[in-house]
Amino acid sequence: MCHEDVMLMMEETELPFAYDHFAEGESVDPPFICFLFPGSENFAADDSVYAEFSELDVELYTDKKDPELEDMVEAVLDRHEVYWDKSEVWIESERLYEVLYQMTV
Repeated sequence: MCHEDVMLMMEETELPFAYDHFAEGESVDPPFICFLFPGSENFAADDSVYAEFSELDVELYTDKKDPELEDMVEAVLDRHEVYWDKSEVWIESERLYEVLYQMTV
């Protein structure tokens, strides 16, 4: 799954989204999504990369817990047959919840 594929998938959420972060002065009110490719998990064979896989993080930010919104994001990921793991944290300094979906694509 390439950057363009993820962009199209994020559009399906109908939420504002950006790669990594919104530029200064372009931030939006929650809920919103940021996504990034923080690394890779390539498969090696014969001392070279045999298959390339990227780590993908999709971060959902909300100002209150919203299980229905999480279900909607998860439905989009499921439609694209992406296996994901989920975690959540309260970011006190931002006063936001971050629901993190981590996957390898």
